[in-house]
Amino acid sequence: PGEAPTTRISAADYAETYGVDLDTAYDQLQAAAKALYNRSITFYVPAYRRNGKPLPPTQVQMRWVGEAHYHKGEGWIELFWWHKVLPYLTGLKKNFTSYQLQQTSALRSIYSWKLLELMTQYTSTGWMEFTVEDFGASMDATDKQRADFGKIRTKIIEPAVRELTEKDGWLIEWKPIKKGRKVAKLRFDFKRNPQPRLL
Repeated sequence: PGEAPTTRISAADYAETYGVDLDTAYDQLQAAAKALYNRSITFYVPAYRRNGKPLPPTQVQMRWVGEAHYHKGEGWIELFWWHKVLPYLTGLKKNFTSYQLQQTSALRSIYSWKLLELMTQYTSTGWMEFTVEDFGASMDATDKQRADFGKIRTKIIEPAVRELTEKDGWLIEWKPIKKGRKVAKLRFDFKRNPQPRLL
């Protein structure tokens, strides 16, 4: 594999941008970097056809970050992206600034992170659609949640959409797609808010 891209963010830049002292800036950067290091990305790729019939897409899970270096004495952190995620990092290296790290570090719900990970894979189209089963799997929903769409709506989708809208500058619309009386699929349409709110 090629050399993994890196992102370096200094506490001094962060402190200047957000009006906090250097110690606070470094602590917040470190916390955000550790959270990102522990996140994985889940997405789907087309599967091969069998006997001329399409197969369900293959679910793939991988980490965003392979290494995270914390240079507290020098006041900066460095993220080394996992090389296999490179094809899915379009524009991320140049756009992943201290602002975005600060924004995403404000996310408190694991479901917000997971929905953001899914959306990142579809930024070129601005929409995505999943079966309820696949969406539940991607969100690591509990068995009780998967058995009751009302719980997926109130415990996963609505809180995640609200948090990404309020804290990470997204405009998101979603709707359930029914087959008969049962919700079969979910569609999300999303884009970045052209006037994101600084926290």
